[in-house]
Amino acid sequence: MTGAPTPSPVGEETIVRFLRGTRLHHDRVRDQWVIQAPERAFIADPIAAEILRLVDGTRPVSAIIDTLAERFAAPRPVIAQDVLEMIASLTERQVLTA
Repeated sequence: MTGAPTPSPVGEETIVRFLRGTRLHHDRVRDQWVIQAPERAFIADPIAAEILRLVDGTRPVSAIIDTLAERFAAPRPVIAQDVLEMIASLTERQVLTA
């Protein structure tokens, strides 16, 4: 088989961080969060911004999920699914890395 290796799935024990040169930035003029990466940018919706503001390269995904479930008084399984899907997507887009 040829091609790029399949990235390992993101789990609750995974510690994620922004890839080098990538960061979350609050655009005060437009009052929105933006993910800035080399030669590209993404507008982070409010949910994504809440998740990404907790990405610090030291805490596992489970701690991010716990914090959000407590902050929003939401069922942990629902939060966990959303967080894991978003982090996996941003890992594939080379915004986050484990």
